[in-house]
Amino acid sequence: MNFKTKITKIHYDKNAKGIFFKILEFCSLFYGIGSGLKNLLYDRGILKPKKVDAFVISVGNVTTGGVGKTPVVAKIAKYYISKGEKVAIISRGYGGALSNKQINVISDGNEIFCNARLAGDEPFWLAGNVNGAIVITSKNRTEAAEYAIQKYGTTIIMLADGFQHRNPYRNLDIVLVDSDKMYGNGHLLPAGPLREGKEAFKRINKLIIVSKNIDHSRVEKLAKITSKKMNIPVSICYTEPDYVYNIKTGEILDDGAEITAVSAIGQPEQFYKFLTDFKVKKTITFDDHHRYQAEDLPDGIIVTTEKDAVKLKDFNRTDIYALKLKTTIDVGELLDAPQNHMQLASGVFQ
Repeated sequence: MNFKTKITKIHYDKNAKGIFFKILEFCSLFYGIGSGLKNLLYDRGILKPKKVDAFVISVGNVTTGGVGKTPVVAKIAKYYISKGEKVAIISRGYGGALSNKQINVISDGNEIFCNARLAGDEPFWLAGNVNGAIVITSKNRTEAAEYAIQKYGTTIIMLADGFQHRNPYRNLDIVLVDSDKMYGNGHLLPAGPLREGKEAFKRINKLIIVSKNIDHSRVEKLAKITSKKMNIPVSICYTEPDYVYNIKTGEILDDGAEITAVSAIGQPEQFYKFLTDFKVKKTITFDDHHRYQAEDLPDGIIVTTEKDAVKLKDFNRTDIYALKLKTTIDVGELLDAPQNHMQLASGVFQ
């Protein structure tokens, strides 16, 4: 078990204890002071996020690890594109080789300009799966938003994983949480998975609980309880396995095939659970955003995630497959009163 995996295990262990955990708890005090001070300065108006001439939506999470926000970003972007809006998705570009100190246009909505290694797996996947969306990576999200508005006439800015980054000003903060893991052990980093303290929860406009199970009855009850407790609208994103396909040919893999499951995502456990229709002889887990080398993969049929598949497509192999997930969410209900969004998207600020 590598160090990162050990930390993640502690994050989701509500009974975590021991010397190592105590050290992490002590470090969390300093993390909390820094995070809390930043939020206090913004909340008191001492620091002010800059407004841009577009409707800005942040889709993020309060915990570390893969919750499943990328397919939700895609769903929302497609919704606005279908309404005739010009959408730009801005990501920090974690794992990509391009410097995020500059503005990198991954796609202009028609053409993709670089591969997954350069762009990062999530921006590249979004560029390939959301036709018409401009995809940009940059550390400075405000500058990237202004660039998208000026160059492409963007009316909707989507900040992927932008909740902790208070700039630019956003009109809607959407936060996702995993229905099983929720907030883990309830501790701040590095002792727990929380990126911010309780003060952050009052900024959430809409909460999405992501259900990665076949039986969704528990999460439907959980959504009602959470909405009442937090006094905010709560939506459910249903995520289920659909089929496994060859990443080069598109051929569907028959149930019962003997496979090796490979992933480099934040929370890989559910991915492995989704492969129950196959004979999984081995699972291989790498750190999130791992840059694959040919020697990382054993012989035989490989099944991975779509996020990983974008980095493996150029490998000289024809036995790599990806699990296609079916993501279902009522985007219209989530966004609520979309006509107001359209008005704001035209640059009308009160």
